[in-house]
Amino acid sequence: MAQDTEWTPVSHDTCDQVAGPFYHGTRADLAEGELLSAGFRSNYRDSVVMNHIYFTTIAKGAGLAAEMAKGEGRPRVYVVEPTGPFEDDPNVTNKKFPGNPTRSYRSAQPLRVVGETTEWELYDAEFVRQLKAFVASGSGEIIN
Repeated sequence: MAQDTEWTPVSHDTCDQVAGPFYHGTRADLAEGELLSAGFRSNYRDSVVMNHIYFTTIAKGAGLAAEMAKGEGRPRVYVVEPTGPFEDDPNVTNKKFPGNPTRSYRSAQPLRVVGETTEWELYDAEFVRQLKAFVASGSGEIIN
């Protein structure tokens, strides 16, 4: 992944400068106009109830989140619009790479579903398997 040399921190005060489209990955079957909200258990640790809803400007990243999501449905990537302020996702920002190269964000306010995309670049199946194994090990930290 390339370094994010042009990164400017995104906060509740500056989020209006971030251009979409925005994507959210899940296994839920949603309709246009539905709201996605925080307050549900994490896909990565059952004991954690999430205070935020997460999204990205990269469809491939949302596709990975959909692959990782719990549930029986097929992975889905929705085009969403934030209904309130948002900020950089602290779980990935300035972690392995400087800045926010995954273009991931979080909001305490709901996301409105405005459509669904059925085409996104998939990650290698072995990478997804390894990531699922890492998550199952409980090794990662969740900044909620």
